Amino acid sequence: MQSGTVRGQDRPAGWHVEAVTTDSPDQAEIRELTRSILADRAPDDRVARLDESETFDEEFYRHLGAAGLIGLDADPAAGADADPRHEIVVLEELGAGHTSMAVCLVVQYMALRLLSHYGGDDQRKRVLVPLAEGRGRAAFALSEEDGGTDIARAMRTKAVRDGAGWVLTGRKTWISGAATAGHAIVLARTSEEIRSAIDGITMFLVPLDADGISVRVLDTAGIHGLDTCEVTFDDVRLDDSTVLGEAGAGFRQVIGTLNGERLNAAAVALGIARGALRSAIEYASQRQAFGRSIGSFQALQHGLVDGAVQVESARGLLTRAAEAAHAGDGRSEALSAMAKVAAADAATDITDTGMRVMGGAGYSREYPMQRYFRDARLYTFAPLTNEMLRNFIGERWLGLPRSY
Repeated sequence: MQSGTVRGQDRPAGWHVEAVTTDSPDQAEIRELTRSILADRAPDDRVARLDESETFDEEFYRHLGAAGLIGLDADPAAGADADPRHEIVVLEELGAGHTSMAVCLVVQYMALRLLSHYGGDDQRKRVLVPLAEGRGRAAFALSEEDGGTDIARAMRTKAVRDGAGWVLTGRKTWISGAATAGHAIVLARTSEEIRSAIDGITMFLVPLDADGISVRVLDTAGIHGLDTCEVTFDDVRLDDSTVLGEAGAGFRQVIGTLNGERLNAAAVALGIARGALRSAIEYASQRQAFGRSIGSFQALQHGLVDGAVQVESARGLLTRAAEAAHAGDGRSEALSAMAKVAAADAATDITDTGMRVMGGAGYSREYPMQRYFRDARLYTFAPLTNEMLRNFIGERWLGLPRSY
Protein backbone atom coordinates (compact mmCIF):
# COMPACT_ATOMS: atom_id res chain seq x y z
CA MET A 1 0.00 0.00 0.00
CA GLN A 2 1.31 3.48 -0.89
CA SER A 3 2.29 5.59 2.10
CA GLY A 4 1.03 9.09 2.82
CA THR A 5 2.59 11.49 5.31
CA VAL A 6 0.59 12.49 8.37
CA ARG A 7 2.25 15.11 10.60
CA GLY A 8 5.66 13.96 9.53
CA GLN A 9 5.03 10.23 10.10
CA ASP A 10 4.78 7.70 7.28
CA ARG A 11 1.56 5.75 7.58
CA PRO A 12 -0.40 3.70 5.04
CA ALA A 13 -2.84 5.81 3.06
CA GLY A 14 -6.25 5.37 4.58
CA TRP A 15 -4.90 3.71 7.71
CA HIS A 16 -7.48 5.32 9.98
CA VAL A 17 -10.32 3.92 7.86
CA GLU A 18 -9.34 0.44 9.06
CA ALA A 19 -8.60 1.46 12.65
CA VAL A 20 -11.45 0.50 14.99
CA THR A 21 -10.73 1.44 18.58
CA THR A 22 -14.11 0.82 20.25
CA ASP A 23 -14.20 -2.98 19.96
CA SER A 24 -14.49 -5.10 23.07
CA PRO A 25 -11.87 -7.87 23.39
CA ASP A 26 -14.38 -10.38 21.98
CA GLN A 27 -15.26 -8.11 19.07
CA ALA A 28 -11.59 -7.44 18.34
CA GLU A 29 -10.91 -11.18 18.22
CA ILE A 30 -13.85 -11.78 15.86
CA ARG A 31 -12.79 -8.88 13.64
CA GLU A 32 -9.22 -10.12 13.39
CA LEU A 33 -10.39 -13.66 12.62
CA THR A 34 -12.73 -12.43 9.88
CA ARG A 35 -10.02 -10.26 8.36
CA SER A 36 -7.55 -13.14 8.45
CA ILE A 37 -9.94 -15.53 6.67
CA LEU A 38 -10.75 -12.83 4.10
CA ALA A 39 -7.06 -12.25 3.40
CA ASP A 40 -6.28 -15.97 3.12
CA ARG A 41 -9.41 -17.29 1.41
CA ALA A 42 -11.01 -14.36 -0.41
CA PRO A 43 -8.39 -11.95 -1.77
CA ASP A 44 -9.60 -9.18 -4.08
CA ASP A 45 -8.78 -11.04 -7.29
CA ARG A 46 -10.82 -14.08 -6.21
CA VAL A 47 -13.79 -11.94 -5.21
CA ALA A 48 -13.61 -10.10 -8.54
CA ARG A 49 -13.41 -13.35 -10.51
CA LEU A 50 -16.44 -14.85 -8.77
CA ASP A 51 -18.37 -11.60 -9.14
CA GLU A 52 -17.66 -11.56 -12.87
CA SER A 53 -18.74 -15.19 -13.27
CA GLU A 54 -21.74 -14.65 -10.93
CA THR A 55 -20.70 -17.61 -8.80
CA PHE A 56 -21.36 -18.14 -5.11
CA ASP A 57 -18.21 -18.78 -3.06
CA GLU A 58 -19.13 -22.11 -1.48
CA GLU A 59 -15.59 -22.78 -0.28
CA PHE A 60 -15.31 -19.47 1.53
CA TYR A 61 -18.75 -19.96 3.08
CA ARG A 62 -17.63 -23.32 4.49
CA HIS A 63 -14.52 -21.71 5.96
CA LEU A 64 -16.64 -19.08 7.69
CA GLY A 65 -18.81 -21.80 9.16
CA ALA A 66 -15.87 -23.92 10.29
CA ALA A 67 -14.38 -20.86 12.00
CA GLY A 68 -17.61 -20.35 13.95
CA LEU A 69 -18.45 -17.05 12.25
CA ILE A 70 -21.91 -18.16 11.11
CA GLY A 71 -23.20 -19.80 14.29
CA LEU A 72 -21.14 -17.41 16.42
CA ASP A 73 -22.16 -17.80 20.07
CA ALA A 74 -25.79 -18.79 19.48
CA ASP A 75 -27.16 -21.60 21.66
CA PRO A 76 -30.54 -22.71 20.28
CA ALA A 77 -31.00 -25.34 23.00
CA ALA A 78 -30.85 -22.59 25.60
CA GLY A 79 -32.87 -20.17 23.48
CA ALA A 80 -29.88 -17.83 23.16
CA ASP A 81 -29.33 -15.84 19.96
CA ALA A 82 -25.94 -14.78 18.68
CA ASP A 83 -24.81 -11.49 20.16
CA PRO A 84 -25.79 -8.70 17.70
CA ARG A 85 -22.58 -6.89 18.62
CA HIS A 86 -20.65 -9.85 17.19
CA GLU A 87 -22.76 -10.24 14.05
CA ILE A 88 -22.19 -6.64 12.99
CA VAL A 89 -18.42 -7.07 13.24
CA VAL A 90 -18.42 -10.06 10.87
CA LEU A 91 -20.76 -8.30 8.45
CA GLU A 92 -18.84 -5.03 8.38
CA GLU A 93 -15.63 -6.85 7.55
CA LEU A 94 -17.30 -8.93 4.84
CA GLY A 95 -19.01 -5.86 3.44
CA ALA A 96 -15.62 -4.20 3.03
CA GLY A 97 -14.17 -7.17 1.18
CA HIS A 98 -16.71 -9.74 -0.02
CA THR A 99 -20.02 -7.93 -0.31
CA SER A 100 -22.07 -10.78 -1.75
CA MET A 101 -21.05 -13.05 1.13
CA ALA A 102 -22.02 -10.33 3.59
CA VAL A 103 -25.50 -10.17 2.03
CA CYS A 104 -25.71 -13.96 2.25
CA LEU A 105 -24.88 -13.91 5.95
CA VAL A 106 -27.56 -11.30 6.68
CA VAL A 107 -30.06 -13.89 5.44
CA GLN A 108 -28.38 -16.76 7.31
CA TYR A 109 -28.34 -14.86 10.61
CA MET A 110 -32.05 -14.17 10.17
CA ALA A 111 -32.74 -17.83 9.37
CA LEU A 112 -30.71 -18.93 12.38
CA ARG A 113 -32.76 -16.66 14.63
CA LEU A 114 -36.10 -17.88 13.27
CA LEU A 115 -35.11 -21.55 13.44
CA SER A 116 -33.68 -21.11 16.92
CA HIS A 117 -36.85 -19.47 18.23
CA TYR A 118 -39.52 -21.40 16.36
CA GLY A 119 -38.00 -24.58 14.97
CA GLY A 120 -38.89 -28.00 16.31
CA ASP A 121 -36.23 -30.51 17.32
CA ASP A 122 -36.19 -32.17 13.90
CA GLN A 123 -36.04 -28.85 12.03
CA ARG A 124 -33.13 -27.72 14.17
CA LYS A 125 -31.26 -30.97 13.64
CA ARG A 126 -31.81 -31.14 9.87
CA VAL A 127 -31.45 -27.46 8.96
CA LEU A 128 -30.23 -25.28 11.83
CA VAL A 129 -27.15 -27.30 12.80
CA PRO A 130 -25.74 -27.60 9.24
CA LEU A 131 -26.49 -23.92 8.65
CA ALA A 132 -24.62 -22.81 11.76
CA GLU A 133 -21.65 -24.96 10.75
CA GLY A 134 -21.47 -23.65 7.18
CA ARG A 135 -22.68 -26.92 5.66
CA GLY A 136 -26.07 -25.64 4.55
CA ARG A 137 -27.93 -22.45 3.69
CA ALA A 138 -31.47 -21.17 3.79
CA ALA A 139 -33.29 -18.54 1.75
CA PHE A 140 -35.94 -16.24 3.17
CA ALA A 141 -39.00 -15.96 0.90
CA LEU A 142 -41.23 -13.05 1.85
CA SER A 143 -41.28 -10.47 -0.98
CA GLU A 144 -43.71 -10.67 -3.88
CA GLU A 145 -44.04 -8.77 -7.15
CA ASP A 146 -46.95 -6.65 -5.92
CA GLY A 147 -45.88 -6.44 -2.29
CA GLY A 148 -42.83 -4.65 -0.95
CA THR A 149 -43.17 -2.60 2.20
CA ASP A 150 -46.88 -3.49 2.44
CA ILE A 151 -46.26 -7.20 1.83
CA ALA A 152 -48.65 -8.58 4.46
CA ARG A 153 -51.65 -6.85 2.89
CA ALA A 154 -50.55 -7.65 -0.66
CA MET A 155 -49.52 -11.28 -0.11
CA ARG A 156 -50.91 -13.65 -2.75
CA THR A 157 -48.90 -16.77 -1.96
CA LYS A 158 -51.15 -19.10 0.01
CA ALA A 159 -51.21 -22.51 1.61
CA VAL A 160 -54.47 -24.37 2.04
CA ARG A 161 -55.24 -27.38 4.16
CA ASP A 162 -55.38 -30.69 2.32
CA GLY A 163 -55.91 -33.66 4.58
CA ALA A 164 -53.03 -33.92 6.99
CA GLY A 165 -50.90 -31.38 5.15
CA TRP A 166 -50.88 -28.24 3.04
CA VAL A 167 -50.78 -27.23 -0.62
CA LEU A 168 -48.61 -24.20 -1.31
CA THR A 169 -49.15 -22.00 -4.38
CA GLY A 170 -47.82 -18.60 -5.41
CA ARG A 171 -44.68 -16.76 -6.36
CA LYS A 172 -41.97 -14.97 -4.38
CA THR A 173 -39.44 -12.61 -5.91
CA TRP A 174 -36.15 -10.88 -5.01
CA ILE A 175 -35.20 -13.94 -2.95
CA SER A 176 -31.48 -14.06 -2.19
CA GLY A 177 -29.71 -17.39 -2.61
CA ALA A 178 -32.72 -19.50 -3.55
CA ALA A 179 -30.98 -21.15 -6.52
CA THR A 180 -28.21 -22.57 -4.36
CA ALA A 181 -29.80 -22.98 -0.90
CA GLY A 182 -31.24 -26.21 0.43
CA HIS A 183 -34.30 -24.77 2.16
CA ALA A 184 -36.41 -21.65 2.17
CA ILE A 185 -38.42 -20.09 4.95
CA VAL A 186 -41.61 -19.23 3.07
CA LEU A 187 -44.41 -17.02 4.33
CA ALA A 188 -47.86 -17.75 2.93
CA ARG A 189 -51.39 -16.72 3.76
CA THR A 190 -53.24 -19.60 5.41
CA SER A 191 -56.42 -17.87 6.58
CA GLU A 192 -58.66 -15.10 5.31
CA GLU A 193 -60.43 -14.84 8.68
CA ILE A 194 -58.02 -12.34 10.15
CA ARG A 195 -58.01 -9.57 12.71
CA SER A 196 -55.48 -7.54 10.75
CA ALA A 197 -53.35 -7.82 7.61
CA ILE A 198 -50.45 -9.39 9.50
CA ASP A 199 -52.54 -12.23 10.93
CA GLY A 200 -53.38 -15.45 9.12
CA ILE A 201 -49.87 -15.86 7.65
CA THR A 202 -47.78 -18.95 8.37
CA MET A 203 -44.07 -19.69 8.06
CA PHE A 204 -43.07 -22.92 6.35
CA LEU A 205 -39.61 -24.50 6.19
CA VAL A 206 -39.66 -25.77 2.61
CA PRO A 207 -37.02 -27.97 0.94
CA LEU A 208 -36.23 -26.26 -2.35
CA ASP A 209 -35.96 -29.56 -4.22
CA ALA A 210 -39.62 -30.39 -3.52
CA ASP A 211 -41.89 -31.21 -6.48
CA GLY A 212 -43.66 -28.16 -7.85
CA ILE A 213 -40.94 -25.61 -7.07
CA SER A 214 -39.17 -23.75 -9.85
CA VAL A 215 -36.46 -21.13 -9.40
CA ARG A 216 -35.50 -18.47 -11.92
CA VAL A 217 -32.36 -16.42 -11.39
CA LEU A 218 -32.90 -12.70 -11.96
CA ASP A 219 -30.36 -10.52 -13.77
CA THR A 220 -29.47 -7.86 -11.22
CA ALA A 221 -27.12 -4.87 -11.34
CA GLY A 222 -25.16 -5.88 -8.24
CA ILE A 223 -24.46 -8.58 -5.64
CA HIS A 224 -23.35 -10.87 -8.45
CA GLY A 225 -21.73 -13.37 -6.09
CA LEU A 226 -25.14 -14.37 -4.69
CA ASP A 227 -28.10 -15.34 -6.85
CA THR A 228 -31.29 -13.27 -6.61
CA CYS A 229 -34.32 -15.29 -7.63
CA GLU A 230 -37.97 -15.62 -8.41
CA VAL A 231 -39.41 -18.76 -6.80
CA THR A 232 -42.68 -20.27 -8.00
CA PHE A 233 -44.73 -22.75 -5.97
CA ASP A 234 -47.10 -24.80 -8.12
CA ASP A 235 -49.30 -26.96 -5.85
CA VAL A 236 -46.37 -27.90 -3.63
CA ARG A 237 -47.48 -30.51 -1.10
CA LEU A 238 -46.18 -30.02 2.43
CA ASP A 239 -46.79 -31.95 5.61
CA ASP A 240 -47.34 -30.42 9.03
CA SER A 241 -43.69 -30.89 9.95
CA THR A 242 -42.81 -28.01 7.61
CA VAL A 243 -44.73 -25.44 9.66
CA LEU A 244 -42.26 -23.20 11.46
CA GLY A 245 -43.64 -21.83 14.69
CA GLU A 246 -47.37 -21.25 15.14
CA ALA A 247 -49.72 -21.52 12.17
CA GLY A 248 -51.31 -18.15 11.41
CA ALA A 249 -48.74 -16.20 13.44
CA GLY A 250 -45.82 -16.34 11.01
CA PHE A 251 -45.69 -12.68 10.12
CA ARG A 252 -45.82 -11.62 13.76
CA GLN A 253 -42.95 -14.04 14.43
CA VAL A 254 -40.91 -12.52 11.60
CA ILE A 255 -41.51 -8.97 12.85
CA GLY A 256 -39.50 -9.88 15.93
CA THR A 257 -36.42 -10.48 13.75
CA LEU A 258 -36.67 -7.38 11.58
CA ASN A 259 -34.73 -5.18 13.95
CA GLY A 260 -31.79 -7.58 13.68
CA GLU A 261 -32.05 -7.53 9.90
CA ARG A 262 -31.96 -3.73 9.82
CA LEU A 263 -28.98 -3.71 12.15
CA ASN A 264 -27.12 -6.25 10.05
CA ALA A 265 -27.95 -4.46 6.80
CA ALA A 266 -26.43 -1.32 8.31
CA ALA A 267 -23.26 -3.25 9.11
CA VAL A 268 -22.89 -4.46 5.52
CA ALA A 269 -23.53 -0.96 4.13
CA LEU A 270 -20.94 0.43 6.55
CA GLY A 271 -18.45 -2.16 5.31
CA ILE A 272 -19.10 -1.19 1.69
CA ALA A 273 -18.61 2.48 2.58
CA ARG A 274 -15.37 1.70 4.40
CA GLY A 275 -14.02 -0.50 1.63
CA ALA A 276 -14.81 2.08 -1.05
CA LEU A 277 -13.28 4.90 0.98
CA ARG A 278 -10.11 2.88 1.54
CA SER A 279 -9.84 2.14 -2.19
CA ALA A 280 -10.39 5.78 -3.13
CA ILE A 281 -7.76 7.00 -0.64
CA GLU A 282 -5.21 4.45 -1.82
CA TYR A 283 -5.76 5.47 -5.43
CA ALA A 284 -5.62 9.20 -4.64
CA SER A 285 -2.36 8.68 -2.77
CA GLN A 286 -0.74 6.84 -5.69
CA ARG A 287 -2.12 8.69 -8.70
CA GLN A 288 0.06 11.57 -9.92
CA ALA A 289 -1.12 14.64 -11.82
CA PHE A 290 0.55 18.03 -12.33
CA GLY A 291 3.63 16.69 -10.61
CA ARG A 292 2.02 15.59 -7.34
CA SER A 293 -0.41 13.16 -5.77
CA ILE A 294 -4.03 13.95 -6.60
CA GLY A 295 -4.72 13.30 -2.91
CA SER A 296 -3.11 16.68 -2.25
CA PHE A 297 -5.85 18.54 -4.17
CA GLN A 298 -8.15 20.34 -1.76
CA ALA A 299 -11.45 19.73 -3.57
CA LEU A 300 -10.72 16.02 -3.82
CA GLN A 301 -9.63 15.84 -0.20
CA HIS A 302 -12.87 17.40 0.98
CA GLY A 303 -14.93 14.69 -0.68
CA LEU A 304 -12.87 11.98 1.00
CA VAL A 305 -13.01 13.76 4.35
CA ASP A 306 -16.79 13.99 4.09
CA GLY A 307 -16.80 10.25 3.46
CA ALA A 308 -14.67 9.61 6.54
CA VAL A 309 -17.10 11.68 8.63
CA GLN A 310 -20.01 9.63 7.30
CA VAL A 311 -18.24 6.33 8.06
CA GLU A 312 -17.45 7.26 11.62
CA SER A 313 -20.92 8.73 12.21
CA ALA A 314 -22.60 5.59 10.88
CA ARG A 315 -20.28 3.39 12.96
CA GLY A 316 -21.22 5.32 16.10
CA LEU A 317 -24.93 4.82 15.44
CA LEU A 318 -24.41 1.16 14.57
CA THR A 319 -22.45 0.50 17.77
CA ARG A 320 -25.06 2.26 19.89
CA ALA A 321 -27.90 0.38 18.17
CA ALA A 322 -26.19 -2.99 18.67
CA GLU A 323 -25.58 -2.25 22.35
CA ALA A 324 -29.25 -1.32 22.77
CA ALA A 325 -30.38 -4.48 20.98
CA HIS A 326 -28.14 -6.63 23.18
CA ALA A 327 -29.51 -4.95 26.32
CA GLY A 328 -33.14 -5.31 25.21
CA ASP A 329 -33.51 -1.53 25.15
CA GLY A 330 -36.76 -0.53 23.42
CA ARG A 331 -34.97 2.28 21.63
CA SER A 332 -32.96 -0.23 19.61
CA GLU A 333 -35.53 -0.36 16.78
CA ALA A 334 -35.31 3.37 16.06
CA LEU A 335 -31.53 3.38 16.54
CA SER A 336 -31.16 0.44 14.12
CA ALA A 337 -33.29 2.30 11.58
CA MET A 338 -31.08 5.38 12.00
CA ALA A 339 -27.94 3.28 11.60
CA LYS A 340 -29.27 1.67 8.44
CA VAL A 341 -30.18 5.03 6.89
CA ALA A 342 -26.83 6.56 7.86
CA ALA A 343 -24.80 3.60 6.61
CA ALA A 344 -26.72 3.26 3.34
CA ASP A 345 -26.34 6.97 2.65
CA ALA A 346 -22.64 6.73 3.47
CA ALA A 347 -22.20 3.79 1.10
CA THR A 348 -23.94 5.45 -1.83
CA ASP A 349 -22.28 8.82 -1.28
CA ILE A 350 -18.79 7.41 -0.83
CA THR A 351 -18.99 5.05 -3.79
CA ASP A 352 -20.12 7.98 -5.94
CA THR A 353 -17.18 10.05 -4.64
CA GLY A 354 -14.84 7.11 -5.24
CA MET A 355 -15.94 6.79 -8.85
CA ARG A 356 -15.24 10.49 -9.36
CA VAL A 357 -11.86 10.34 -7.63
CA MET A 358 -10.77 7.37 -9.72
CA GLY A 359 -12.26 8.54 -13.01
CA GLY A 360 -11.77 5.95 -15.73
CA ALA A 361 -10.08 3.57 -13.29
CA GLY A 362 -13.23 3.51 -11.15
CA TYR A 363 -15.23 2.62 -14.24
CA SER A 364 -12.89 -0.26 -15.00
CA ARG A 365 -13.70 -3.77 -13.80
CA GLU A 366 -10.04 -4.18 -12.90
CA TYR A 367 -10.74 -2.17 -9.75
CA PRO A 368 -13.30 -2.95 -7.01
CA MET A 369 -14.82 0.55 -6.96
CA GLN A 370 -17.39 -0.23 -9.65
CA ARG A 371 -18.48 -3.30 -7.66
CA TYR A 372 -18.84 -1.27 -4.46
CA PHE A 373 -20.81 1.32 -6.46
CA ARG A 374 -23.24 -1.32 -7.79
CA ASP A 375 -23.57 -3.30 -4.58
CA ALA A 376 -24.16 -0.27 -2.35
CA ARG A 377 -27.44 0.51 -4.11
CA LEU A 378 -29.08 -2.57 -2.59
CA TYR A 379 -29.26 -0.99 0.83
CA THR A 380 -31.13 2.11 -0.30
CA PHE A 381 -34.23 -0.09 -0.53
CA ALA A 382 -33.50 -3.31 1.37
CA PRO A 383 -34.60 -4.63 3.77
CA LEU A 384 -36.82 -1.51 3.90
CA THR A 385 -36.47 1.62 1.82
CA ASN A 386 -34.68 4.48 3.49
CA GLU A 387 -37.79 6.57 2.89
CA MET A 388 -39.93 4.13 4.90
CA LEU A 389 -37.33 4.03 7.65
CA ARG A 390 -37.38 7.80 7.84
CA ASN A 391 -41.15 7.57 8.33
CA PHE A 392 -40.54 5.04 11.11
CA ILE A 393 -37.93 7.24 12.79
CA GLY A 394 -40.20 10.27 12.57
CA GLU A 395 -42.91 8.39 14.44
CA ARG A 396 -40.84 6.37 16.90
CA TRP A 397 -37.99 8.78 17.69
CA LEU A 398 -39.44 12.23 17.08
CA GLY A 399 -42.99 11.47 18.21
CA LEU A 400 -44.52 12.86 15.03
CA PRO A 401 -47.86 11.65 13.61
CA ARG A 402 -47.64 8.51 11.49
CA SER A 403 -46.97 9.52 7.88
CA TYR A 404 -47.98 6.29 6.15
